[in-house]
Formats: sequence, structure tokens, C-alpha cells
Amino acid sequence: MSLFRTACLTPGTFVITAEVAPPKGADPTHMIEMAKCLKGRVHAVNITDGSRAVLGMSSLAASVILKSYGIEPICQMSCRDRNQIGLQADLLGPMALGVRNILALTGDPVKAGDHPKAKS
Repeated sequence: MSLFRTACLTPGTFVITAEVAPPKGADPTHMIEMAKCLKGRVHAVNITDGSRAVLGMSSLAASVILKSYGIEPICQMSCRDRNQIGLQADLLGPMALGVRNILALTGDPVKAGDHPKAKS
């Protein structure tokens, strides 16, 4: 059982998480360095999914990368861009890849982001 899960299930434990944004491109170096600074200081790291409606690497891909460095990820999933079938399909991916923590969110309005003409 992960340290995060144990902490969540232990009454009276103050659980600490931090948020890290995935990169806007394909190079995860900066994200990995930021998460490494948090390792041992937090129980888990939240990986945002289209935060502020800005394009970035998928939360799942970023979560798998951080997991390979021994960092417990919480894969955020924005419901804004997915229908019911898409949500169900996207929930199977983390399970298959060993990511056990999901935080489902409504998501920020598309007009707030860097692609204001996009549809949600």
C-alpha cells in the first residue's frame, strides 16, 4: 500500500499533497525536477489536467512518468473535455498503467485558456 493511501486511511493523519503542472510540450524535465523537490515532503503530487484551459501534456502521461521516479501521482481528470464514454475509457488507462489515484474535476471554462475558440 502506498504512503499516500496509508495516510488517507489513518485517522488523524494530516495528508499533504502538492500540485505540479505537466509540461506544455513533450519534454518532462522541468516537471520531474519540480516533483523531485517535493518527494519526501508530501504524500502525493497532483498532476493537473488542462489547468486554466491551457494545453499541456496529458495528466495520465505525466503521472506515469512521475510514478517511474517513485513519486505517488494523483492524476487529475477534467470532465470538461470528455463525454461519458470518454470518461469511462480514460479511467481504464490509469488502472492499466498502475496509477491508482484520480481526482475528477469539472475543469476551467475553455474561454479562459489559450485556445478560446475551442469547444468543450
